[in-house]
Amino acid sequence: MSNIAIIGATGRAGSQLLEEALRRGHSVTAIARDTSKIAPRAGVVSKSVDVLDAAALQAAVAGHDAVISAAHFSTIPASAVIEPVKKAGVKRLLVVGGAGSLLLPGGSRVIDSEGFPEEYKAEASAGAEFLNTLRQEQDLDWTFLSPSAEFVEGERTGTFRIGKDDLLVSAEGRSWITFADFAIALLDEVQTPKYSRQRFTVGY
Repeated sequence: MSNIAIIGATGRAGSQLLEEALRRGHSVTAIARDTSKIAPRAGVVSKSVDVLDAAALQAAVAGHDAVISAAHFSTIPASAVIEPVKKAGVKRLLVVGGAGSLLLPGGSRVIDSEGFPEEYKAEASAGAEFLNTLRQEQDLDWTFLSPSAEFVEGERTGTFRIGKDDLLVSAEGRSWITFADFAIALLDEVQTPKYSRQRFTVGY
């Protein structure tokens, strides 16, 4: 099994990724600004790190097989994650992406669509910029997994669809995925890589 570092392990996506990784027998280093809410348990090492402290983050992720970043894009630029991971010698970086950069029928981006919520634009724009930065990256073996439009709490079903760059919409007209099922899709990619240096998406 792998030794995985999760940046943003206390967030809604990060905490489900932590649970899924442990369920599969991986060893996890849980990284967050404040890890006090992560209960001591077998298989987890918690490290309180300010992700904007490049030296501290580099030290925290060194020696891992893969790093998963579940950090918010609007507060942490791509370079703050990418450079410390590279300097630590970790080759595999997986990123919890956003839906804003996914494509709609006709080829326009979700973030550019009429009615896209103003309160989400800063985060979505920063997420699109993170993806663009990764696409220029020559050294890392990266993967960017975009959730569907609604990224929500809910059950772990293990039943979902995988897509590439187009927004997935269910037969009922809803674009959504739970944090728990998103975690399954991302840990599947950790264990059996299919989207090296690519973005893909998951939804019902």
